[in-house]
Amino acid sequence: MHVQRTLARLGAAAGAAGLLTLGLAPPASAHVTVTPSDTAAGAFVVLTFSVPHGCDGSPTTGITIQVPEEILSVTPTRNPLYEVEKSVVQLDEPVDDAHGNSITERVGEVTYTARTPLPEGERDAFELSLQLPDAAGEALAFPVIQTCEKGETAWVETPAEGQDAEQLERPAPSVTITEATGDEHGATETVSTGDREGDAADDSDDGNGLAIAGIVLGAVGVIVGGTALARTRKQG
Repeated sequence: MHVQRTLARLGAAAGAAGLLTLGLAPPASAHVTVTPSDTAAGAFVVLTFSVPHGCDGSPTTGITIQVPEEILSVTPTRNPLYEVEKSVVQLDEPVDDAHGNSITERVGEVTYTARTPLPEGERDAFELSLQLPDAAGEALAFPVIQTCEKGETAWVETPAEGQDAEQLERPAPSVTITEATGDEHGATETVSTGDREGDAADDSDDGNGLAIAGIVLGAVGVIVGGTALARTRKQG
């Protein structure tokens, strides 16, 4: 077992050394990525976008996240190091949201502008709260424009049909929606009023039974004690 672990560690170290020799880095560490708190269709989720580096060594000054058309409402999380702004676009036709309200516009982009540029070699994360559409199997792309003191990097590439996203140089962060497995709105188990009344009645009956049993046992104790006392006096 110890030999296998040692060989595995040596293999990993050799792989890392090979990447360093070639001047390469693991693709996931170089890309702007998104991590969802959930992927179920219709779920309310928080998407965390991670920016791991600047633009060819230049500090990052802003991040613009483009929101897919399927998503109508977005709530960005405040970040004390950035100013945040939502860009709203008009819909071609009104649509109804989950609550039956008529929606005529949606959030098209969310932009975080740095109060102080994010230095090269440091990372930051940006969160968006939203509801995923009810479309299991669909991949939603969130193109990101990274602006820096010198230049910008557009993470906007999406894979063609059958193409691996890892083959792209600057892939857009994406989330693949999965089948919902239950109530994705966070509902909790409830108890009907009738059940609560029944439980209360059962508790009341139990309490009355215990009280009656206590009275009976007390009376028996008094009788037994009196009988014993009477016998003692007669013997005396």
